Amino acid sequence: MSNDHGIEQAIALVTGASRGIGRAIAGQLVEHGYRVFGTATSATGADAISERLGAGQGLVMDVTESSSVAHCIERIQEQAGVPVVLVNNAGITRDQLLLRQRDEDWQAVIDANLTGVMRVTRAVLKGMLKARFGRLIHISSVVGSTGNPGQTNYAAAKAGLEGFSRSLALEVASRNITSNVVAPGFIATDMTDSLSEQQKESLMANIPANRLGQPEDVAACVAFLAGAEAGYVTGQTLHVNGGMYLT
Repeated sequence: MSNDHGIEQAIALVTGASRGIGRAIAGQLVEHGYRVFGTATSATGADAISERLGAGQGLVMDVTESSSVAHCIERIQEQAGVPVVLVNNAGITRDQLLLRQRDEDWQAVIDANLTGVMRVTRAVLKGMLKARFGRLIHISSVVGSTGNPGQTNYAAAKAGLEGFSRSLALEVASRNITSNVVAPGFIATDMTDSLSEQQKESLMANIPANRLGQPEDVAACVAFLAGAEAGYVTGQTLHVNGGMYLT
């Protein structure tokens, strides 16, 4: 089955694909005809991904370790070829008010959510440049634009991710490679499932659509940016938030 580009089994790589938004993105790309490789930080997570991806595979990768990233990309290239779609979705939170935030909590979030994106992107970019084709899609968050108390580290990383993507778009556009950001608002995942009803009601008061987003809402936007019809879209941030933040 060919994908939207008409390329037989083109390769897509989705980091953080074991659950939530990453899982939905990987599934959508499979439906669009890609051979998808997804990463997790544990062997258990990678095995669960492999069970869902058909011709694709789940792999263990730590985006904070250059050697882990390099090994993972090498395995994909040896088994299947160069990824032409990269979705940088892996990330962590270490929430705390700044006055109480430890240096290691700041650094862990920056390393995973911003520097990790740079590592993975740089590792696949050479192959895309050689192929003269690529789709780089980075998953940010609405808080990168709005801010959020207790998330100075996370908001800084996501805001930095958007600047990274725009600058990269200018560097690679002439090689038919796009770089875009998808910024979800509040999405129904296992993280939001743990919220109390009062907390959910408070969230809804700020969402004109009056509902939480679904992982599939985000995945559909990623699939569009990965497709042939988005070839003239680059350096952009696509907000998926039900109207809670308008650009």
